[in-house]
Amino acid sequence: MTPRGKTPKLGATVFAAAIAFSIGLCAGAPGAYADETVATEPNDDFMPGSDRTSTRPPATFFTINAVLAKLDRQRGRGPGALRLASLAPADVATDATPAPKETPATGTEPFGLFSFRAPEGSLWRKWRGIESDITKEQAVLDRCRENAEGCPSYAAQYLRLIKAVTAKSGRDRLDEANRAVNMAIRYASDYAQHGEADRWSAPLASFATGKGDCEDYAIAKYGALTEAGFPRDDLRLVLVRDRAVRQDHAVLAARLDGHWLILDSRRSDLMIDSDVTSFTPLYAINHRGVQLFAAPYAKRDLLGSDIEPAPAAAGDAEHGEWIGQDRSNDSAIHMSALPLLM
Repeated sequence: MTPRGKTPKLGATVFAAAIAFSIGLCAGAPGAYADETVATEPNDDFMPGSDRTSTRPPATFFTINAVLAKLDRQRGRGPGALRLASLAPADVATDATPAPKETPATGTEPFGLFSFRAPEGSLWRKWRGIESDITKEQAVLDRCRENAEGCPSYAAQYLRLIKAVTAKSGRDRLDEANRAVNMAIRYASDYAQHGEADRWSAPLASFATGKGDCEDYAIAKYGALTEAGFPRDDLRLVLVRDRAVRQDHAVLAARLDGHWLILDSRRSDLMIDSDVTSFTPLYAINHRGVQLFAAPYAKRDLLGSDIEPAPAAAGDAEHGEWIGQDRSNDSAIHMSALPLLM
């Protein structure tokens, strides 16, 4: 009897070849890393249908330690460098859950609120028109500063007011602007003065007639304080709903030492915003444009229905009542309508 030769197990050989080929694909081109090992071709004598004339790229083997060692050498860390995975740089992506950020109880805007950009609409057009008028009036003020003899009396009056405001500092500067503008302009509704529901006037236009309503006072104070060097970032023309008299109103808010003070055409003294409990703030306006107020969740829970979620609808000029509004539900306010300022 002829003894049998031992036949290699085909399954083990094919499996080993597959492992070597797949590792070669993941590892990349030969010689890419240090300390890599090139495997020889598996023995195709026992592989059915193999083509001995075909060429295959050799499989490349490497270790993680070898890769890190090469990177350390390239970056000049030296052979004794210690690499710990737990000491990854802060800019490395991680799947760790970030620490939750607490929502502040109050915002940085007047009345402890937040604000966000209001949609384009009539208020934006009004404010852009005022900014354009203020720019034109600036040329008049510049000419008056150069030639006082040819300066119109109302412009000279406004320049004297600006000079008086500039001479003060701190709260006294705000107090001077509030009192001086309140004394220089006499209240007159837009219907009485212009025959229309709501017109906004730039400072010199109000000083030329000596008349205006609440937003005209606020705009004049805004212009005077800006001319006096008060930061524009700390000024807000604020449109509110005064629930005490059921009318829409406009005031100027000025931030001083981290606190907001209210300059009101109906009062000669300044008020701290937190002391004004009858105002429902609607819009804040300055050089950044028209912003809508929003109450933080914590404050909204405390105030309940005192903070209305959207601007008030237009009101009747004589009685201050809202038009097109179901008075049984004061929270049903339409954003498309504008406040009629008194």
